[in-house]
Amino acid sequence: MKIICCKEHAELAIDVIVDEFEAAPVVELLTGKGELSTTCEYCDEPGAYKVSNI
Repeated sequence: MKIICCKEHAELAIDVIVDEFEAAPVVELLTGKGELSTTCEYCDEPGAYKVSNI
């Protein structure tokens, strides 16, 4: 599972991964051209982080 989120919702995304998988999430800063155009899954702001369980 991966969640693209803005800086404001990063903590929420981390909590979702921890609650669902009971493991520490992997948090990556989005830097690629294709990734930067993705919006936050919780609002319409540009995505800043990818939070995942792998």
